[in-house]
Amino acid sequence: MNLLPKTHEEFATVDYWNTFFKKRGEKAFEWYGEYLELCEQIHKYIRPNDKILMVGCGNSKLSMDMYDSGFKDVTNIDISAVAIKKMQEINARNRSDMKFLQMDATNMSFDNEQFSVALDKGTLDALFVDDSESTQKTVEAYFKEIGRVLRNGGRYVCITLLQEHILKYIVEYFPKNAFMLRIVHCPDADKANQEKNIDNPDAVSMPVFTIVATKFKSLPMPILEFSYSSDKIQRFTSALDLQNSVKSLQTAAVVCNGLGRTDVVGHNDVSIDLCKPGENSPRYTVHIVDQPPARGLGKYAAFIVPQGREVEWLFATSKGRKKLLEQSKFQRMAVVTLHRDQSYQSMDEVKAELGDSVKSFAPIGLKEQIPFLSIGADMGTRTTLFKGKSDISGDFLVEEIKGSDGKTFRRLIFMNNQAVVQSEALIKKVKIKGKDHDKIDFGYLACQHHAYMSLGVQLVAESQEQVKKVLIIGLGGGGLCMFLHEAMPNVHITAVDIDPAMANVAEQYFGLQKDDRMRVIIEDGLEYLKNVSEQGQTFDAILFDVDSKDLTLGMSCPPPAFMSNEVLTNLKTILSENGLFILNLVCRDESLRDKTIDDLKTVFPSMCSYQLDEDVNEIVYCANNGKYKNLAVWKKCLGTSGQTLNQAAKKKKLCRDEVLDVTEFLNELKI
Repeated sequence: MNLLPKTHEEFATVDYWNTFFKKRGEKAFEWYGEYLELCEQIHKYIRPNDKILMVGCGNSKLSMDMYDSGFKDVTNIDISAVAIKKMQEINARNRSDMKFLQMDATNMSFDNEQFSVALDKGTLDALFVDDSESTQKTVEAYFKEIGRVLRNGGRYVCITLLQEHILKYIVEYFPKNAFMLRIVHCPDADKANQEKNIDNPDAVSMPVFTIVATKFKSLPMPILEFSYSSDKIQRFTSALDLQNSVKSLQTAAVVCNGLGRTDVVGHNDVSIDLCKPGENSPRYTVHIVDQPPARGLGKYAAFIVPQGREVEWLFATSKGRKKLLEQSKFQRMAVVTLHRDQSYQSMDEVKAELGDSVKSFAPIGLKEQIPFLSIGADMGTRTTLFKGKSDISGDFLVEEIKGSDGKTFRRLIFMNNQAVVQSEALIKKVKIKGKDHDKIDFGYLACQHHAYMSLGVQLVAESQEQVKKVLIIGLGGGGLCMFLHEAMPNVHITAVDIDPAMANVAEQYFGLQKDDRMRVIIEDGLEYLKNVSEQGQTFDAILFDVDSKDLTLGMSCPPPAFMSNEVLTNLKTILSENGLFILNLVCRDESLRDKTIDDLKTVFPSMCSYQLDEDVNEIVYCANNGKYKNLAVWKKCLGTSGQTLNQAAKKKKLCRDEVLDVTEFLNELKI
């Protein structure tokens, strides 16, 4: 039998509630939770000696349970005579001094300031059915009556789901009428409601809140507070901030309900930031990824990514996390990354903090214990060396990561795009006067695409013995520049970057060394290309390794302005006759990528490209003449250069292994 109203308006009618309670019979109906699930808030904000008004009692057991727990002075009212009669009959013997009165809460007959607490469980939600003018007048009348019958210092304690229009109204009404307002989350009630809805696939369990509005004669300023369960209380200066805190919790509940009842197979994973109560900075980011059910798969697991490894392809990309899920053999996985500027004492501490949150992302009905997975027992260490702010790139930091293999890496991170490592260097220990000192390993190429850009420079550098002039747009930490500087003695490098802060960081933290073969110019790359074109300067190789600051664009490297007709014409002009333009292209928009390639074809007579395996990066080689007639010529020349580059790097002790796999590269090279 359907006992829920057909329309929202029925909630506010006497006939609806009389019919409702006749249908329910003797069975109590508990909106939003029972006494055990709400007792934390009740005992915190209501004292046993308080004179309590239970508003809209219905046939709820809440006031009875409170009475049995020591709250003896309780007066219950309800608009339904049927409900009041039933409650009088039930409580006549054991709770004879508890009062039950049939009364309209918007027009009560009590004297002024008669109660120290007005307790409301669901009545406000029943009255405030919509945002219409007539409904708001009813609610205003209700709140005025509550204010009238409450003593100074008394509290209106309301259990509610806080729909958006209710939330907006109360954060304006109570401060304006000299009430201190606190909103408290009720997690125990949430859990109970979720368990009740396990067998109902269409039910959505929304968070339960307690409004605690304390009456004062006057307040010098609005007092607005939010408490996530019994944890730290957060105070706000604006009503909007309080609303946003509540809404974020409600949004998370919708996401968790959806994840509990369905999966995201065939879609990108779902990402959720987790913060400590009262804090705005995320402490963890959780990525939920699913795969179709199959024999041999576990139901659900959590994977904690060690600090410093969150930028690796396997953990930083949706495709990588799906690969991780497949390898781990679970149907669902919560991949958890740890944030910068947060302190983590141990893996056990992390697991304990994540326990309840990880459970909330589990499929509904999951009974088995959720395993925590990681790479070994070490969660990694991260040390911030420097924090800075750039007018161009915003906030950034230089950090050091110690991996499980004992190696130490230094990284440049832009805070507006923390999943991407802008520059990375390997730190090696060298002895100077018997003492260990840190030194940058210039043979380490953190970015895979730098190896293939270096290959293009090698092709130009070995064509003749004379000095080759190389222009690099985009400095970063200077890792590519210093590798070329060390590996190719006949190369003179000009690096151009628009951001002076990056040049300073490259020198101070990443070992950039300026000399007669390495110079750095701080200038807009577009302006520099235009100026050198007008001056008639030429370069034997030009490299674009510059990223876009606008992360919403389909092409993140280079910025679209660098591919304009004017820029491409300038490139053609300043490249020497046998010169090579080498482009690091990062484009997730296929049509935009195709247009970029077509635009390049109109300028350069010969081109080929190499797509990196795991990354989005594509290295495009553009020749300024028709020397490279076809793919066979490209392969022959680049293959020879690849072997030379590997040999040169080993000879100069830049690396023990090869810089790149020439055979694999040639197999994937395409026109």
